[in-house]
Amino acid sequence: MKNYLEFEKEIKALEDEVDELKSPFGSEGISEVDTKKIQTTQSEINQKLKQTYESLNSWQKTLVARHEDRPKANFYIKKIFSQFTLLSGDRYFGDDKSVIAGFGLIDNRSVLIIGQEKGEDLNTRIERNFGMMRPEGYRKCIRLMKLAERFQIPVITFIDTPGAYPGIGAEQRGQASAIANSIESSMSLTVPNIAIIIGEGGSGGAIALASSNKVIMLENSIYSVISPEGCASILWRDPSKSLQAAEAMKMTAKDLLKLGVIDEIISEPLGGAHRDPEAIANDIKHSIKKNLDSFKNFSKEEIYDHRKTKFLKIGRDQGFSKSSNLNDVGLSYKESSIQKIKSHIVKNKLVYIGIGLVFITGVVSVIY
Repeated sequence: MKNYLEFEKEIKALEDEVDELKSPFGSEGISEVDTKKIQTTQSEINQKLKQTYESLNSWQKTLVARHEDRPKANFYIKKIFSQFTLLSGDRYFGDDKSVIAGFGLIDNRSVLIIGQEKGEDLNTRIERNFGMMRPEGYRKCIRLMKLAERFQIPVITFIDTPGAYPGIGAEQRGQASAIANSIESSMSLTVPNIAIIIGEGGSGGAIALASSNKVIMLENSIYSVISPEGCASILWRDPSKSLQAAEAMKMTAKDLLKLGVIDEIISEPLGGAHRDPEAIANDIKHSIKKNLDSFKNFSKEEIYDHRKTKFLKIGRDQGFSKSSNLNDVGLSYKESSIQKIKSHIVKNKLVYIGIGLVFITGVVSVIY
């Protein structure tokens, strides 16, 4: 049974009509199937899908990103990789079912695969904690990233979470530090890491696994520091203003590519990824292979510097810093007058030493 979103009512009516036309059992008994009418209605459906999905606003894209039929990480792992070996546990507390992790092959190339998994039905969603990772999940990822680093194996992550789990137990076990350490581990890798946002990319729970050389988004996915409902509740005390919040937050793939936060957008099939999962899986596989190949001739240091420079560059042309020189990978800041004098002295210390020696020599010669 297909699930439809609020703005897909007309599409649902047309598809219901096609289903009735395909059935030989009508209200008056067995009848001939009208293939011409089916083709005409199907053309209407495709046209309506095209019109609808080409004009989605940010809030509607949020609903598509959360669609319960949307393919999840587990699906992509099975379709894209071979010989996947699941690994579990953080070696401290236990295992976290909301994240799937292990090693596998993509066209005979070894990779570490990490995927945030929401689950397919009510039972698996409860088991997977709706994709909200706990500290042990992030520590499991850190452990495996270090293992991949040791054997120089690239890291592929699938991002799909409303955010890290905010429960009391998670906080007691060090949720914040686990997220911070995961970001640090991702940023410190000397192997290529590629993050694909396949649904929701919520807050630190997402960026903990998306601090990568390449950040890729599916066309109808979202990536933000807070949900639109949460933002609307904070700014206007009114969750119903989610549309305004979503538009202001610039959380869609198109907006984030323009801002330089992500590197690539993978187009989705007509009507969203859930309407043709096989096609989108093939497109993701092609993108992963292409991006891995782009780092084939990079040294460890170049891979690390590429990632560092990429993140330091974000915002530099949007007011964070006027500097756009990629060779300057440090964050710029305003120096005080004393700091400027100190910097000038350090930079020209040999000149000042020479002047000092000449002065001392002159003084000595005058005295004697």
